[in-house]
Amino acid sequence: MSSTSGDGGSNDGGRDRDAEGRARNARPRDGLGRPLPYGTDGVERQPEGVVRAPEDTVAEAQALLTAGKPFHAHEVFEDAWKSGPDGERALWRGLAQLAVGLTHAARGNVTGGARLLRRGAGAVEEWSARSGVPRPYGLAPAELAVWARALADVVERGEAAVDAREWAPRLRGGS
Repeated sequence: MSSTSGDGGSNDGGRDRDAEGRARNARPRDGLGRPLPYGTDGVERQPEGVVRAPEDTVAEAQALLTAGKPFHAHEVFEDAWKSGPDGERALWRGLAQLAVGLTHAARGNVTGGARLLRRGAGAVEEWSARSGVPRPYGLAPAELAVWARALADVVERGEAAVDAREWAPRLRGGS
């Protein structure tokens, strides 16, 4: 088993590892999740594998989205997707796709941003229709789908990255 050196690198040929030896990138990241050089101050990362109540997931993700950190919100949704009940995984995965779509749009990745926003919109709509639950945990899937498709259109028409704070969705709907 290898150990990680103090500079964020590792002594096993360059791969960062966690305490259990799993590969983990220890590079600092900016607010949109982009890697920064080792030794640079970055934005604190979301802990991985946190099991939260669904209402707490929604609240934490909304706070991160509002702060302009959609990459971090995506990680919160990913935790719910991986730890939640089988019947809800498609919902949380769709929400994660919306957040990472906003991340790509804010990074200026037109194709990836638009594609993920549309995929996430379809996923949350489909989950809501199949489940018969129109507002799970207070979420507004129909409004989120409208938001995501509108942003995808903006991203495809624009020539610059969008502002993640300005475009942050309201997960529970409303203006």
